[in-house]
Amino acid sequence: MNKFLSMALLLFTVVTANAQDKKAKDLLDQVTAKVKTYQNIAIDFKYTLTNAKENINKESKGNLLLEGNKYVLNFLGVTKIFDGKKSYTIVPEDEEITISSVNEKDENTVTPAKMLTFFNNGYKYYWDILQDVKGRKIQYIKLVPTNPKDPRKEVFLGIDSQTKNIYNVIEMGKNGSKTTLTVNSFKTNQPLSKNQFTFAASKYPNYYINKID
Repeated sequence: MNKFLSMALLLFTVVTANAQDKKAKDLLDQVTAKVKTYQNIAIDFKYTLTNAKENINKESKGNLLLEGNKYVLNFLGVTKIFDGKKSYTIVPEDEEITISSVNEKDENTVTPAKMLTFFNNGYKYYWDILQDVKGRKIQYIKLVPTNPKDPRKEVFLGIDSQTKNIYNVIEMGKNGSKTTLTVNSFKTNQPLSKNQFTFAASKYPNYYINKID
Protein backbone atom coordinates (compact mmCIF):
# COMPACT_ATOMS: atom_id res chain seq x y z
CA MET A 1 0.00 0.00 0.00
CA ASN A 2 2.79 2.39 0.94
CA LYS A 3 4.59 1.58 -2.32
CA PHE A 4 1.43 2.30 -4.30
CA LEU A 5 0.88 5.56 -2.42
CA SER A 6 4.46 6.65 -3.08
CA MET A 7 4.11 5.91 -6.79
CA ALA A 8 0.79 7.79 -6.91
CA LEU A 9 2.32 10.83 -5.20
CA LEU A 10 5.29 10.73 -7.57
CA LEU A 11 2.99 10.56 -10.59
CA PHE A 12 0.91 13.47 -9.24
CA THR A 13 4.06 15.54 -8.71
CA VAL A 14 5.29 14.87 -12.25
CA VAL A 15 1.91 15.72 -13.80
CA THR A 16 1.62 18.92 -11.74
CA ALA A 17 5.17 19.99 -12.62
CA ASN A 18 4.55 19.41 -16.32
CA ALA A 19 1.34 21.44 -16.14
CA GLN A 20 3.13 24.29 -14.41
CA ASP A 21 6.00 24.16 -16.90
CA LYS A 22 3.45 24.51 -19.70
CA LYS A 23 1.91 27.49 -17.90
CA ALA A 24 5.37 29.05 -17.66
CA LYS A 25 6.06 28.42 -21.36
CA ASP A 26 2.68 29.86 -22.36
CA LEU A 27 3.29 33.05 -20.35
CA LEU A 28 6.79 33.48 -21.80
CA ASP A 29 5.36 33.04 -25.30
CA GLN A 30 2.83 35.79 -24.55
CA VAL A 31 5.63 38.13 -23.42
CA THR A 32 7.60 37.43 -26.61
CA ALA A 33 4.53 37.99 -28.80
CA LYS A 34 3.72 41.25 -27.00
CA VAL A 35 7.25 42.64 -27.48
CA LYS A 36 7.00 42.00 -31.23
CA THR A 37 3.87 44.19 -31.51
CA TYR A 38 5.67 47.36 -30.41
CA GLN A 39 7.19 49.72 -32.96
CA ASN A 40 9.61 51.01 -30.34
CA ILE A 41 10.15 50.76 -26.59
CA ALA A 42 11.46 53.35 -24.10
CA ILE A 43 12.53 52.02 -20.69
CA ASP A 44 13.81 53.68 -17.52
CA PHE A 45 15.31 51.11 -15.14
CA LYS A 46 17.08 50.61 -11.84
CA TYR A 47 19.95 48.16 -11.48
CA THR A 48 21.21 46.79 -8.17
CA LEU A 49 24.11 44.46 -7.37
CA THR A 50 24.56 42.87 -3.95
CA ASN A 51 26.91 40.27 -2.53
CA ALA A 52 26.92 39.84 1.24
CA LYS A 53 30.14 37.79 1.24
CA GLU A 54 32.04 40.48 -0.66
CA ASN A 55 30.26 43.35 1.13
CA ILE A 56 29.00 44.73 -2.19
CA ASN A 57 25.86 46.85 -2.44
CA LYS A 58 25.60 49.01 -5.55
CA GLU A 59 22.69 50.75 -7.22
CA SER A 60 22.47 52.67 -10.47
CA LYS A 61 19.90 53.85 -12.98
CA GLY A 62 19.72 53.86 -16.75
CA ASN A 63 17.46 54.16 -19.75
CA LEU A 64 17.03 52.39 -23.05
CA LEU A 65 15.40 53.35 -26.34
CA LEU A 66 14.83 50.41 -28.66
CA GLU A 67 13.43 50.11 -32.18
CA GLY A 68 13.88 46.75 -33.88
CA ASN A 69 17.56 45.91 -33.46
CA LYS A 70 18.57 49.58 -33.15
CA TYR A 71 19.02 51.14 -29.73
CA VAL A 72 20.44 53.89 -27.53
CA LEU A 73 21.46 52.77 -24.04
CA ASN A 74 22.59 55.12 -21.24
CA PHE A 75 24.03 53.28 -18.25
CA LEU A 76 26.85 53.84 -15.73
CA GLY A 77 27.83 57.10 -17.39
CA VAL A 78 28.30 55.47 -20.78
CA THR A 79 26.15 55.89 -23.90
CA LYS A 80 25.95 53.05 -26.40
CA ILE A 81 24.34 53.53 -29.82
CA PHE A 82 23.66 50.77 -32.32
CA ASP A 83 22.45 51.90 -35.75
CA GLY A 84 21.77 48.43 -37.10
CA LYS A 85 25.30 47.87 -38.39
CA LYS A 86 27.84 49.45 -36.06
CA SER A 87 28.06 49.97 -32.32
CA TYR A 88 29.26 53.28 -30.86
CA THR A 89 30.33 53.27 -27.21
CA ILE A 90 30.72 56.83 -25.89
CA VAL A 91 32.60 57.37 -22.62
CA PRO A 92 32.49 61.08 -21.62
CA GLU A 93 34.77 60.53 -18.61
CA ASP A 94 37.61 59.43 -20.88
CA GLU A 95 36.49 61.46 -23.92
CA GLU A 96 36.71 58.29 -25.95
CA ILE A 97 34.46 56.62 -28.53
CA THR A 98 34.82 53.00 -29.62
CA ILE A 99 33.29 52.05 -32.97
CA SER A 100 32.86 48.37 -33.79
CA SER A 101 30.91 46.12 -36.12
CA VAL A 102 28.28 43.83 -34.61
CA ASN A 103 27.23 40.47 -35.99
CA GLU A 104 23.55 40.23 -35.08
CA LYS A 105 23.42 36.60 -36.25
CA ASP A 106 26.07 35.56 -33.73
CA GLU A 107 24.28 33.70 -30.93
CA ASN A 108 26.85 34.99 -28.43
CA THR A 109 26.12 38.62 -29.29
CA VAL A 110 24.04 40.16 -26.50
CA THR A 111 21.85 43.13 -27.44
CA PRO A 112 19.00 44.93 -25.64
CA ALA A 113 16.55 43.46 -28.16
CA LYS A 114 17.66 39.95 -27.22
CA MET A 115 17.50 40.80 -23.53
CA LEU A 116 13.74 41.28 -23.79
CA THR A 117 13.38 37.71 -25.06
CA PHE A 118 16.55 36.10 -23.67
CA PHE A 119 14.53 33.40 -21.92
CA ASN A 120 13.53 31.60 -25.11
CA ASN A 121 16.73 29.56 -25.28
CA GLY A 122 19.14 27.99 -22.81
CA TYR A 123 16.84 27.63 -19.81
CA LYS A 124 14.50 25.26 -18.04
CA TYR A 125 11.53 27.23 -16.71
CA TYR A 126 9.16 26.74 -13.81
CA TRP A 127 6.04 28.50 -12.57
CA ASP A 128 6.91 30.45 -9.40
CA ILE A 129 5.22 32.84 -6.96
CA LEU A 130 2.69 35.61 -7.63
CA GLN A 131 3.38 38.91 -5.86
CA ASP A 132 1.36 42.08 -5.38
CA VAL A 133 3.60 45.07 -6.13
CA LYS A 134 1.81 48.36 -5.53
CA GLY A 135 -1.44 46.93 -6.85
CA ARG A 136 0.18 45.13 -9.79
CA LYS A 137 0.10 41.34 -10.00
CA ILE A 138 3.63 40.19 -10.82
CA GLN A 139 3.96 36.55 -11.80
CA TYR A 140 7.44 35.09 -11.48
CA ILE A 141 8.94 32.44 -13.72
CA LYS A 142 12.02 30.63 -12.45
CA LEU A 143 14.66 30.07 -15.13
CA VAL A 144 17.48 27.58 -14.61
CA PRO A 145 20.39 27.81 -17.11
CA THR A 146 21.02 24.54 -18.95
CA ASN A 147 24.71 25.36 -19.49
CA PRO A 148 26.64 24.04 -16.45
CA LYS A 149 29.32 26.70 -17.06
CA ASP A 150 26.81 29.53 -16.64
CA PRO A 151 27.85 31.60 -13.57
CA ARG A 152 24.20 32.09 -12.67
CA LYS A 153 22.43 29.57 -10.46
CA GLU A 154 18.95 30.74 -11.40
CA VAL A 155 17.05 33.69 -12.82
CA PHE A 156 13.64 34.98 -11.75
CA LEU A 157 11.64 36.82 -14.39
CA GLY A 158 8.82 39.01 -13.05
CA ILE A 159 5.98 39.55 -15.51
CA ASP A 160 3.04 41.94 -15.15
CA SER A 161 0.05 39.61 -15.37
CA GLN A 162 -2.15 42.26 -16.98
CA THR A 163 0.16 43.88 -19.54
CA LYS A 164 2.42 40.84 -20.15
CA ASN A 165 5.43 43.18 -19.96
CA ILE A 166 8.59 42.40 -18.00
CA TYR A 167 8.66 44.10 -14.59
CA ASN A 168 12.03 42.88 -13.33
CA VAL A 169 14.79 40.32 -13.78
CA ILE A 170 16.57 38.86 -10.76
CA GLU A 171 19.78 36.89 -11.31
CA MET A 172 21.23 34.72 -8.54
CA GLY A 173 24.93 33.98 -9.08
CA LYS A 174 26.68 30.82 -7.99
CA ASN A 175 29.18 33.07 -6.16
CA GLY A 176 26.44 34.50 -3.93
CA SER A 177 25.85 37.68 -5.93
CA LYS A 178 22.38 38.98 -6.74
CA THR A 179 21.59 41.43 -9.50
CA THR A 180 18.17 42.97 -10.04
CA LEU A 181 17.00 45.03 -12.99
CA THR A 182 13.66 46.71 -12.30
CA VAL A 183 11.68 48.55 -14.97
CA ASN A 184 10.49 51.87 -13.52
CA SER A 185 8.93 53.17 -16.74
CA PHE A 186 7.86 51.27 -19.86
CA LYS A 187 6.59 53.31 -22.81
CA THR A 188 5.90 52.13 -26.32
CA ASN A 189 5.37 53.52 -29.83
CA GLN A 190 6.94 56.91 -29.08
CA PRO A 191 7.43 59.57 -31.81
CA LEU A 192 11.10 59.41 -32.81
CA SER A 193 13.25 61.51 -35.14
CA LYS A 194 14.72 59.86 -38.23
CA ASN A 195 18.20 60.44 -36.78
CA GLN A 196 17.38 58.96 -33.38
CA PHE A 197 19.87 56.10 -33.77
CA THR A 198 22.45 57.90 -35.91
CA PHE A 199 25.88 58.62 -34.49
CA ALA A 200 27.12 62.16 -35.16
CA ALA A 201 30.87 62.56 -34.67
CA SER A 202 30.46 66.37 -34.82
CA LYS A 203 28.95 66.26 -31.32
CA TYR A 204 32.25 65.00 -29.91
CA PRO A 205 34.99 67.15 -31.50
CA ASN A 206 37.68 66.47 -28.91
CA TYR A 207 37.04 62.77 -28.39
CA TYR A 208 39.53 60.06 -29.31
CA ILE A 209 37.89 57.60 -31.71
CA ASN A 210 38.96 53.98 -31.57
CA LYS A 211 37.79 51.89 -34.53
CA ILE A 212 37.61 48.13 -34.21
CA ASP A 213 36.80 46.09 -37.32
